[in-house]
Formats: sequence, C-alpha cells, structure tokens
Amino acid sequence: MTAADPASLARRRRADRAFQVLAFAATTVGVGVLGVLVWDVLGDGLPRLSWQFLTSYPSRRPAEAGIFAALVGSVWLLVLTAIFAFPIGVATAIYLEEYAPQGRLSSLLEINISNLAGVPSIIYGLLGLEVFVRVMRPLTGGRSVLAGALTMALLVMPIVIIASREAIRAVPESLRLGGYALGATRWQVTRGLVLPAALSGIFTGTLLALARAAGETAPLVTMGALTYVAFLPEPSLEGLRAPFTVLPIQIFNWISRPQPGFHVNAAAGIVVLLALLLAMNAVVIWLRARTESAKGR
Repeated sequence: MTAADPASLARRRRADRAFQVLAFAATTVGVGVLGVLVWDVLGDGLPRLSWQFLTSYPSRRPAEAGIFAALVGSVWLLVLTAIFAFPIGVATAIYLEEYAPQGRLSSLLEINISNLAGVPSIIYGLLGLEVFVRVMRPLTGGRSVLAGALTMALLVMPIVIIASREAIRAVPESLRLGGYALGATRWQVTRGLVLPAALSGIFTGTLLALARAAGETAPLVTMGALTYVAFLPEPSLEGLRAPFTVLPIQIFNWISRPQPGFHVNAAAGIVVLLALLLAMNAVVIWLRARTESAKGR
C-alpha cells in the first residue's frame, strides 16, 4: 500500500474540521432559538400556573379560565389512540418482518407505509372528517373524542409500524435460528423470543408517535373539535361519543383572542403541554433503561 498524499490528508482534515464547525454552529443556533422560545413562554406562563388554572373549565373571563377539560381530553385522546394504533401497528410490523414473503406486494406495502408517514397531518384531518365524522356518525357520534382518536390513530400508525419493524429487524437472526433448532414454531419464536427482545424499541417508537399526536392541532381543527368545552367525557361508551377539546385546540383558541389575559393563559397552556410531552419522553427513557437492564441480567 502506498502512503497517502500529505496534501490530500490535509484537505481531508480541513474538510472534517469545517464539517464539525458547521454541525456545532447549527446545533448551537437550533438549541439557542429553542431556548429563547421556551424561556419566553416560561416567563409568561409560569406566573399563571396554579391549581385553579389546572382544575377550572374555560371561561370568557381570562382570570377565571382553566385548562381542565382540555387536559382530560388530551389524556382521553392519547389513551384511545394508543388502544387503536398500538396493536394494529405492531401486528402489521410482525407480519411484514416475520411472515410476509418477499415480493411485489410486500414492496408495495413498505413503500405506501413510508409515504403515509410523510403525509401532512391536515390530510388525515380531512379523511377523519369524511369517514369518522360523517360516514360513521351513527357509531362515533360525529365530532367526538372517538372520531378524534381514530383520526389520530391513522396519523401515528405508520410511525408505529416503521418503528416496530426497525426494532424487530434489530433482533439477531441467531436468536430466531436457535428457537427453530429447538423445534419451536414461527409464532412461538416470534412471541417468546423476538417480541421480548424488540419490546424496548417498539415502546419507544409508540410513545414518541403518541407525543407527536399530543401536539397535533391541524387534524382536530379540520374535523371540528370544539374550542369551548365546559364538561368532561364520561368513562362510558356514550362518553366516547361526546364532544371534546384538547390542549393544542385550547391554546389555539386563547392565542387567537385579542385580550392579553388569554395570551398569558395560552403561554401557561403551552407550559402544561410541554410538561406532558416531557413526561412521555421520560417514560420512554425509563422503559428503555428498564428493558436494557433486564437484558443485562
């Protein structure tokens, strides 16, 4: 082997240093802008946060308005979205990775799932408006929390499928072959070996997808979620067919008002939404650490 040209090595080092500087600058600018925005929101919203704000319903008076209905509606929406999206998404990932034969049909499904993950969220809102609000009105009750959860499930399902497939694909092939060598069937190998090993990645992808759903506004605005709800959905089938609101919708409503008091309420609502998202990410980190420690034992 011949020694590398000193001039070529120098150019590579300069290119590496330039890339590092650009990457550091881009990271610094991004984090700095985000920090300024968060600092501004915290400065306006933290003084407004109180137990009264968290447990009060919306009001036409800024000082009396609260976020309780929107907070409970967001929790309802996320729970129902997970119930619909998680089993279907994981089952689809298992089929595509463990059972589907390689061919045109599998390639077509993979391409369509990847494309659906990049579709603008407002398109899902239009789909939910037509299918879940209008066509399935006798079942969903129209503009209800059930229709909103079904719409959000469609939005996050491609992300759940892709994340679950990547987690299943990361399981070593030797683990599968060892199960087959012991006489286990494909389903026994998938259920007893592959899924437990991939569970950490599946949960991580699912919770991150739900975190995206928690902050989405466009689909719910399109399908007609209410901006003023002074009651809570009851834990029953009839309650699932009731009107609802969520944190992004309530924040959007407050920020569009001319009174400065509602703008302060919107900043406080953003702080609550950020806390909810941070809590979900903390759960992701905890599940990953717990799963990894269980693997180590």
